Amino acid sequence: MSPDMLFAVLWKGLIQTLHMVAVSGLVGSALGLPIGIFLATSGKGELFEAPMTNRIIGLIVNAARSTPFIILVVAIIPFTRLVAGTSIGTSAAIVPLTVATVPFVARLVEAAIREVDKGLIEAARAMGATPLQIVTKVLLAEAKPGITLALTLTLVSLIGYSAMVGAVGGGGLGDLGIRYGYQRFMPDVMLAVVVVLIVLVQIVQSAGDALARSFDKRNRKN
Repeated sequence: MSPDMLFAVLWKGLIQTLHMVAVSGLVGSALGLPIGIFLATSGKGELFEAPMTNRIIGLIVNAARSTPFIILVVAIIPFTRLVAGTSIGTSAAIVPLTVATVPFVARLVEAAIREVDKGLIEAARAMGATPLQIVTKVLLAEAKPGITLALTLTLVSLIGYSAMVGAVGGGGLGDLGIRYGYQRFMPDVMLAVVVVLIVLVQIVQSAGDALARSFDKRNRKN
């Protein structure tokens, strides 16, 4: 493959991958964030005490997280067709990517919120803050660095997942690597795809780490 053609197919694959990751990351995080907050605040004796509901949602989240992604892609093909109108292509790939993102984000956000010092919650309660005020002004504010790192990890994982959907015609860099690098025996294309994915992951991780540090109050004090 000529350098110009290689650049053209890589650019197209990169744009498709960025589209899949951006949309599924945005929608999945928007759905997973409130679920994670609820899981972290609805246990026995917590702000929104609902232990039975907490347990049920927790089981659903665990079941979704424990399903291998490639199996999830195949298992929800009818749902994907219902939502996207097709089970092949970039738009269709966004559906399983989003479904996989929701429980992933939920558990990471829950873990980040549970790291917040419980003394801050008790202090806010003593000052008369409502549960909603405690969530927005204490928990989310204090957990912001952890949540930022959680979302960064989500994006990095989505980049890997987006490469996997190439195996089922999902488009993007993964599809490019399989069609050209594997099926047509073009190792130069496979190498180029791997390099682009590594660079993309490094950019996302570095940006996320920098943003998390800027949110960390301990770093601002130093």
